[in-house]
Amino acid sequence: MRCYYKRVIEKNIKHIVWDWNGTLVDDVSACVETINVLLHRRGKPPVSRERYIEIFDFPVKDYYLTLGFDFSTENWDDIAHEFHEIYERTARHAPLREGIVEMLDMMRSRGLPMSILSASETSILEKMLVARNIRSYFTGIYGLDNLYAHSKLALGKVMMSEIGIPAHNVLLIGDTKHDFEVARDLGIGCVLVAGGHQAEHRLAKCGCRVLPGIGELVSLF
Repeated sequence: MRCYYKRVIEKNIKHIVWDWNGTLVDDVSACVETINVLLHRRGKPPVSRERYIEIFDFPVKDYYLTLGFDFSTENWDDIAHEFHEIYERTARHAPLREGIVEMLDMMRSRGLPMSILSASETSILEKMLVARNIRSYFTGIYGLDNLYAHSKLALGKVMMSEIGIPAHNVLLIGDTKHDFEVARDLGIGCVLVAGGHQAEHRLAKCGCRVLPGIGELVSLF
């Protein structure tokens, strides 16, 4: 399957797919704060933001193992619910990334339909979009029906069948290696933006274009 790596040409792109966490919304600090509450409750040392972006990964359960969680003594389902109960509070005021609204306005003015493909649970995602007054920009919202953040690939296949646009005309914008992997397996284009949930040097290993910030997206169009 075909995937764009180094170059994006505006006339070829007919649908934009955005990741949510770390790409549209700057919730890295909220996630670090939340996981540190869980670690503190278990008598484990906190993780810094710098360490977090070096180890965060998908499936998220593996990242928890890296942090020292023991699933032989704890239930993953309970931990996932505990995380999201706290996250809904810590992320309540997480801002959109700088320049996002201007970028969404530009894309909409150019007639580019947009969707969101996220590992967030759908109801949480919808509430966060409405709270930040950007729900109306998106024709499709594709979130998970659970809290486990395992993979977005199956959901991406549903999205592609519903938007009905050839893969070579679709561009995914994300902030993690998993976004690249999903785009690659769907055969769609991918651009990654640094400053989210994974360190820039990790993103660079994917081989697709990596931008330092949201504002640089305009240079691709």
